[in-house]
Amino acid sequence: MPTAHVPVLAGELIELLDPQKGQLVIDCTFGGGGHARLVADRIGREGTLIAIDRDPAARERFEAFAEEVACDTRFIGASFAEGLAQLRDEGVKADLVYLDLGMSSMQVDTRERGFSYAYDAPLDMRMDTGEDFSAADLVATWDERRLMGILREYGEERYARQIARAIVRTRDAHPINTTTELVDVITNAIPTPARFAGGHPAKRTFQAIRIAVNDELREVDDALPLAWGCLTVGGRLAGISFHSLEDRRVKRFLADRAQGCVCPPDFPVCVCGRTPEAELLTRRSVVPTPGETAANPRSKSARLRVARKLHEEDEGR
Repeated sequence: MPTAHVPVLAGELIELLDPQKGQLVIDCTFGGGGHARLVADRIGREGTLIAIDRDPAARERFEAFAEEVACDTRFIGASFAEGLAQLRDEGVKADLVYLDLGMSSMQVDTRERGFSYAYDAPLDMRMDTGEDFSAADLVATWDERRLMGILREYGEERYARQIARAIVRTRDAHPINTTTELVDVITNAIPTPARFAGGHPAKRTFQAIRIAVNDELREVDDALPLAWGCLTVGGRLAGISFHSLEDRRVKRFLADRAQGCVCPPDFPVCVCGRTPEAELLTRRSVVPTPGETAANPRSKSARLRVARKLHEEDEGR
């Protein structure tokens, strides 16, 4: 059974977003609703919270959440990029937008979803169970070169070549349909000392396959400008990420909008006319306290970045 959802960096997120009575807030990754509940308490009866999530199980949790909070609520069953595009097309403007990226603890702990290398389960990993393409399909159909590429890029896996080759060799003999079968392939593909160093030997491969199955990094790249576009002037955007591939994207996006003049250094005066579009409220990423990581070890890799919108993009450019 899934464990109780524990939202990460919850106090820090609320402090930096500073929700106020009557505000409109977009929660791009509702999950278990932990952050949403804290936000709803702050915006009160006059406020509105719009939640987005592509996991069908999140809709059920949202329905219970909506009955318990005082603010107006709305749920969009879609990926966060698709949901934000829909809100943009509707002309919705929000005071606060936040994204809690990656997978939720409920997804990990629901064994039949196949996200975890710790349980024997069907090799699935779909965040939207209505999609056709699963981890088993990826493992069964992608060629060795393509497998090696995602293991290196998305998993930063040192033994990507060996693991990709072992997957292809094994599936030629029999299908790889379960998480345990894939773990065995990975473990047997890497050198013996590596099996006992740096955490579970399948961690990076499972991360890479999950990211590829759900196209997670493209989602982040598409969603960030959409989220920024949905903000009112003075609004705040927050992103919580759980690995460097996500965090670099959030950091780069916000830093680009906080940059002013881009004229060459030898120009005597500015001719580009560019002014900062954002104020960074976190010069460095905010990380969990030792107390939080002790209570919730899964929070250890979380990173939070927040910025405030100073003006619309076409102003001052």
